[in-house]
Amino acid sequence: MAYVYRTFFLLLLLGFAWCNRPEIHKENQTPAYLNHNDTVRYVGMQACRNCHPEKYETFLHTGMGLSFDSATLEKSSAVFKPSVLVKDACANLNYTAQWRNKNLFIKEFVLQQKDTVFSLSRKVDYIIGSGQHTNSHLSLVNGYVHQMPMTFYTQSGKWDLPPGFENCNNSRFSRKIGLECMTCHNALPDLVKGSENKYTSIPDGISCERCHGPGGAHVSAKQKGEWIDTSKYIDYSIVNPAKLPIDLQFDVCQRCHLQGTAVLENNHSFFDFKPGMRLRDYITVYLPRYADSKDHFIMASHADRLKQSRCMIVSNSKANPDALRPYKNGLTCVNCHNPHVSVRNTNKDVFNDACRKCHGKNACTENPAQINALSNNCVSCHMPVSGSLDIPHVTVHDHRIAVHRKKKEVSAAAIKKFLGLSAINNPNPSYGSRAKAYLQYAEKVSTEDSVLDSAANYISKIPNLSTKAELSIQEAFLRNDFPLVIQRYKQSQHLGVFSERRMSWDNHLAWLHYRVGDAALQTGNLSLAVAEFEMCNTLAPFVPDFMNKWGSALFASGDIAKSEKVFTRLLQEDSLFAPAWCNLGYIAFIRGNIVHSEKRLLRATQLQPNYYQAFTNLSRLYESTGEVKKAKLYRGLAEGSN
Repeated sequence: MAYVYRTFFLLLLLGFAWCNRPEIHKENQTPAYLNHNDTVRYVGMQACRNCHPEKYETFLHTGMGLSFDSATLEKSSAVFKPSVLVKDACANLNYTAQWRNKNLFIKEFVLQQKDTVFSLSRKVDYIIGSGQHTNSHLSLVNGYVHQMPMTFYTQSGKWDLPPGFENCNNSRFSRKIGLECMTCHNALPDLVKGSENKYTSIPDGISCERCHGPGGAHVSAKQKGEWIDTSKYIDYSIVNPAKLPIDLQFDVCQRCHLQGTAVLENNHSFFDFKPGMRLRDYITVYLPRYADSKDHFIMASHADRLKQSRCMIVSNSKANPDALRPYKNGLTCVNCHNPHVSVRNTNKDVFNDACRKCHGKNACTENPAQINALSNNCVSCHMPVSGSLDIPHVTVHDHRIAVHRKKKEVSAAAIKKFLGLSAINNPNPSYGSRAKAYLQYAEKVSTEDSVLDSAANYISKIPNLSTKAELSIQEAFLRNDFPLVIQRYKQSQHLGVFSERRMSWDNHLAWLHYRVGDAALQTGNLSLAVAEFEMCNTLAPFVPDFMNKWGSALFASGDIAKSEKVFTRLLQEDSLFAPAWCNLGYIAFIRGNIVHSEKRLLRATQLQPNYYQAFTNLSRLYESTGEVKKAKLYRGLAEGSN
């Protein structure tokens, strides 16, 4: 979002930033950084390298610098052996990973009595993850990026299903890598508007500008010879997080090291926040609170855990906000972590010295033998290593700095007893934000009545009619109350609420029309379903799932010709979308084109195992041609997959 500044203030800033006194931030003052303006371009890491070669070279080896890249042997931290096999017992699927001519492939196959009855190999295009904890694998098809069903867990040296794929939730090759994921694990990509996971270009790792903001204004100023003594003053052509107020510096880190349910403020996207801005003006992040949240936590909750530390609370209450580098007198992430240097190359004394700065060298009350046994390492006791609730085979240091007692043995059910959602970076989120958080949690984690009841409670308090109507429809949809979805939509239409027709990065209006269309389809209102899915695809024309629903509604309504066009366009977007092949195969069958029908239906079965509808259609096809054995074979496969 572009900021508008008073002309005289800009002139003062440009003319006198290097004179007289340090430029400092007050608590509620928005810093006038030039690179907050939307016209300032991103220049890439190579431009930074020209003047900062040492930082560039060391940063490449940090977790951020290694966060994302093309799938190569050099990038991979995984161990590849012929014996590597990942099994998903729920779906009866097996996976292996193999290199072929410098290309990595993940193979999915189904065994029946030691015979392979299904096999599919997909090329890995990207590896996501630095290798400190994991390497996960992504595929790229016509710009669409999806996660693949194998992850290597480096700490345990083990291959397994990715987080979220376990416990009968294997989404195979279809988990979309959208902006929320991509903008934390990478630099800023070029997303195709009207899509969820289609990109025209993808960077190769987190870059300098993720923490410093776009560098165009800074590079331009230096090329003009505009130099500032940064040992005394702030250079407002680019953000140096070290000179931000403590809360704004912390926002830079917790933009990504605080991953929960991220709710965008209205009319904002994951592109909009830039270092030096207040995160809560753009994104509010909610974390689930469980009965045992004090001792158990999710992986990327470093910011939340650190905020619970008395060390941080007390230190920052005494910090000098007017200092050139306010964090020096308080406690933030960078007191212990140099973002330009890998944690693997950071001596443990760096972490211990941060403790001793406040507590002194001899503050520990543990007995000397125990202190020596732990090499006088504060972190080993006060930030113990622990597993996370959301990612298997991974251990992390608990960033809640405290005197940790031995954890009680409690059941998994007790640990995960859901108490509610807590807004971590926003002390006063709106009712709309809170309602969206519970609805997102319901979509991703649990549609229990208590979660949806909480959403409904906040929805009832939203003053904005359009937001209230949109979220109330989503709530009814998640309850599978399709008549209520239609009723609320029509009531809102009478009020003129949904007259707006515009694309957005989050596709929220497209999703509204999708939900209404699906509810109409479920209740037999085919004309409304077709109209709503058509509007959905107008607002988000690059979402294959939306196209498939539209084509299905058109077919159900009798418009087979238009339905065929929609499915054909879908395959032009994503040639590996199995339901479109199945639907086109059925259309060819009812038109009497047996050759095309067979080819398309077989293609569907090659892309998706245990595909009941494709097997059923093939059985009917072979019955019509008198091929009894084939008809019986596919009828049996259909019965076995149902």
